[in-house]
Amino acid sequence: MSNSATPIARQRNIIDRKAVAEKLDGLALHGDAVATRPAILEVLAASLADGRAEISRRLIESPAQGYRAAAEQAFLIDQIVRLIFDYVTQYRFPVANPSASERLAIVAVGGYGRGEMAPYSDVDIAFITPYKRTAWTEQVVEAMLYWLWDLGLKVGQSSRSLDETVKMAQEDLTIRTALLEGRFIWGDRAVYDEASARFWKEVVGKTGPEFVRLKMAERDERHKRMGDSRYVVEPNVKDGKGGLRDLHTLYWIGKYVHRVRSPAALVDVGLLTANEYRQFHRAENFLWSVRCHMHDITGRAEDRLTFDLQSEVAERMHFAARPGRSSVERFMHFYFLNAKTVGDLTGLFLAHLDDSLAKKGRRFLPSLTRRPRKLNGFQLERGRLALPSDTFFQNDPVRLLEIFALADRFGLEIHPLAMRAAQRDARLIDAQIRRDPRANDLFLDVLTSPRDPETVLRWMSESTVFGRFIPDFRRVVAQMQFDMYHHYTVDEHTIRAIGILARIENGTLKLVAQ
Repeated sequence: MSNSATPIARQRNIIDRKAVAEKLDGLALHGDAVATRPAILEVLAASLADGRAEISRRLIESPAQGYRAAAEQAFLIDQIVRLIFDYVTQYRFPVANPSASERLAIVAVGGYGRGEMAPYSDVDIAFITPYKRTAWTEQVVEAMLYWLWDLGLKVGQSSRSLDETVKMAQEDLTIRTALLEGRFIWGDRAVYDEASARFWKEVVGKTGPEFVRLKMAERDERHKRMGDSRYVVEPNVKDGKGGLRDLHTLYWIGKYVHRVRSPAALVDVGLLTANEYRQFHRAENFLWSVRCHMHDITGRAEDRLTFDLQSEVAERMHFAARPGRSSVERFMHFYFLNAKTVGDLTGLFLAHLDDSLAKKGRRFLPSLTRRPRKLNGFQLERGRLALPSDTFFQNDPVRLLEIFALADRFGLEIHPLAMRAAQRDARLIDAQIRRDPRANDLFLDVLTSPRDPETVLRWMSESTVFGRFIPDFRRVVAQMQFDMYHHYTVDEHTIRAIGILARIENGTLKLVAQ
């Protein structure tokens, strides 16, 4: 569980909780609960609407401040929840001398717990009691939920005792992940502190490796549901491959295994380098900006970047047209480059994680490879193709193609650090390398492979080696056709087409005569 939250500038311009509380006090003291309910709801609704309007104004004024907008939205909801709790416990169900059981902690969980929300994200709350729920706690929770629902908020909620919270987190990965980001909002702080201590001791304990495997399996299943590509032309900004959830998964793993309190701390525990964290921060900020604009434009929790939204978001974020490319095509090109960055960071993060968790000579994460005999100077590191030195590509740039040919020939994965080196050194591929017979033979070996050219060509593309070796391909990387007939970017369509041809040739995909 977490105690951190992002500082918010000019908070009272979003919502002045003290002033709103005084209005509620005035209404509550001059009428019964039933008679004053409409007026109180009107004050709360106006505060929520005004706060959203201020956050929207700031976002339009500074359209690339996604982190800030997400933090401001969480701050606004915090204040609304606190106002409702205070009203309910002071005027609806006051207790003069509360017993040990009549205590309640309100905890933000999930993304809300992390202190990040898009304008119409779900409000995920855990109501935690020290023991079994009493009539008082049930009344307070029910009353609060009705107020939140009447404000039009979509609430994901749970109401459990400390023992129930621990037991459910031990048994359910989703609950465990939500509580991992738990943050105290209001109520009894001692109950929250005990819940947090028990979560880390009794739930997390020594279950780090299990949590990592389960989260990676969950991620893979989510990718399959979303099309298993970063380059679908109407991507899901939250759950799609290369989206926010992929970055959140890295943070969850780092927090669970090393108890980091922020993504920046992933650098301190060796799961990201300082430069990789800068890429993480830029990509996440961009994706949050896009998501907040989408919610703000539609007035609902919309996470699919559809064609009609792409144009408006591009305009809001000040993408201008250029000769031969419209503003929306430039915006989506930048989106896909950020999605690619997320994929690159995931590979590097997992490589660092592998090194920190695996036993010597073995891989923590599963490998599907066998050990070949001849690698022409390349090395195997825990079942993945790696470089013997950082200058290996520079000494012979043809090796930039050879590593992919070897990966295809022997069914090997490529170590993320080798991919990083390939991306860095791909600029060494010039006209002379493109004319080199050995380089051309290696490229054709991959292109016409009877095995799995689609996967290896995609790796080659992500390293930028493909585009450097075939300049015409480089021009269509992350390029989309702004119409509803194309499901993927041009480069992704091309690679998938080669994969289909390969499967037809090797018989795994059969043509059926009509």
